[in-house]
Amino acid sequence: MEKILCEGCGAEIQTEDKTQSGYVPKSALENKQIICQRCFRLKHYNEVQDVEYTDDDYLRMINQISGTNSLVVKIVDIFDFNGSFISGLQRLTGNNPIILIGNKVDLLPKSTNKNKLIQWMKKTASDNGLKVQEVFLVSAAKGQGFDKVEEEVEERRNGKDVYVVGCTNVGKSTFINQLIKRSSGITDAITTSYFPGTTLGFIQIPLDGESYMYDTPGVVNRSQLVHYVTDKDLKLITPKKEIKPKGYQLQDKQTLFFGGFARIDFEKGLKQSFVCYFSNQLMIHRTKLEQADEFYKKHVGDLLQPPSSETLEQLPPLVKQTVKIPREKTDIVIPGLGWITVPDGGITVSIHVPKDVQFSLRPALI
Repeated sequence: MEKILCEGCGAEIQTEDKTQSGYVPKSALENKQIICQRCFRLKHYNEVQDVEYTDDDYLRMINQISGTNSLVVKIVDIFDFNGSFISGLQRLTGNNPIILIGNKVDLLPKSTNKNKLIQWMKKTASDNGLKVQEVFLVSAAKGQGFDKVEEEVEERRNGKDVYVVGCTNVGKSTFINQLIKRSSGITDAITTSYFPGTTLGFIQIPLDGESYMYDTPGVVNRSQLVHYVTDKDLKLITPKKEIKPKGYQLQDKQTLFFGGFARIDFEKGLKQSFVCYFSNQLMIHRTKLEQADEFYKKHVGDLLQPPSSETLEQLPPLVKQTVKIPREKTDIVIPGLGWITVPDGGITVSIHVPKDVQFSLRPALI
């Protein structure tokens, strides 16, 4: 049979094994548009079927880009920059120029300093060994920021192919769908969902008579919180509309819980304001530090939710790290969830996050 690729995820179509990627019943081969059974069930029923690929398989696929002469568009999630950053990307993509795209800008509070965010993204990428040509902020879901991106991509590619890369769940396919919609009017050309691992192979989209744009498989970064939560909890911690900040005045020896996923202990310092930027559906709870450990054991998955009981079975234990917050206005970033702004600083706090999920500090964006 002639090689056919699923138009939704890029997997090679096959009719023999229902448990493997790319499966369709033989009758589906007569359809004008062929999508695998996995994509069909994802699109129509939001059901996710496990696939046989390993993390290294995805990296090997991405490494093919190093042998091309092309433009690379790297997508990151603004709310999970560190978790959605592919370490070693420069090695995987060779000497090809890279444009960095921060997705989900529509979910940021309107008071966010976008220029400061762009400069922080450039510096953080550089600190992680990635040299980028330009940084843009977009909303792939709503089409914000795409005029500048389209101009930049067209100018930088100069007739070459374009590879869109990123970790799972950052919005790569949504980004490409938005580009296709703007140029052709076709909607939802590529399968998208909340869930990681939707794209399973390179999906080829014609740009002109001689060059293509490729949607690539999402690289799996195990430090992403997304890999430890159920589909239901993922929907709750993923913002769907503009985040509304919540402020808390804390004395030292008080604790804030962010659902049951993370907590911050105010260890030492003068009374301080903590401004929290998380999904509007994530529950935040304040308690005394001396009671925090027992409170977590008693209420996680109940008063402290999400996570659900299903997520708790696979969520790594919370690990504590104590840091001194500098005097200037600072954000404490919990990747995959959001951030806490400390306006005055000069205090000592302890951050509890799941093992292997790394929090970070940055100059405040608001």
